[in-house]
Amino acid sequence: MSVVWTVKVVGRAAALSLSVELLVWLFRRLRRKKTLQEVLFFPTEVACVEHIFTPTSMYPCPCLLPHGVETSFSRLLRHILSASSSLDLCVFAFSNMELSRAVLALHARGLTVRVLTDKDYIVITGSQIGALRKAGICVRCDSDAVHMHHKFAVLDGRRLITGSLNWTLTAVQNNKENILVTEEPDLVRPFVQEFRRLWEVNDPARRHPPARVQKPAGETV
Repeated sequence: MSVVWTVKVVGRAAALSLSVELLVWLFRRLRRKKTLQEVLFFPTEVACVEHIFTPTSMYPCPCLLPHGVETSFSRLLRHILSASSSLDLCVFAFSNMELSRAVLALHARGLTVRVLTDKDYIVITGSQIGALRKAGICVRCDSDAVHMHHKFAVLDGRRLITGSLNWTLTAVQNNKENILVTEEPDLVRPFVQEFRRLWEVNDPARRHPPARVQKPAGETV
């Protein structure tokens, strides 16, 4: 009797173990399907994007560009504007006015926006960095001797936009470029850490500490 009972217990334990493993596998499969993964390629077709910024407008855009066309650029804008709490942007060159408009729109909605860029490229023709600063967005310039050549953005600390694309009109409309959009935690986490590291390293207060006030000779505390 004891042998039969033991066999039954072992069999049930094995079945339970297999059931748990099956549930874990199914959970991972379902989780993987829900994780955002999208690849965008450029150059993109030139089309009107006004409807992305003013989706509730009652008046059609009067411009002569194609309307209602979904492009890689319109997808990129939608991802940026989907942010609900924060945007951390680390970009080498930033002169595209529509991307600047998207960043300014997030700032106007009250989101925390931080921008890190290359010190030499803030003065390129058409740079939007001045417009961001004028609007009150905190911008820091990488002070390293080598270029800060990153092109990535982290939205709400959980969605990553990265790739070869500089945020310029030339890159969007003329160059062969790529963008990866993902919410895979193992990919997002290192970029969150890298942005935090660069943001702290390029804190102006660290580079230019307050000058010490020299006390008159003989003065004691």
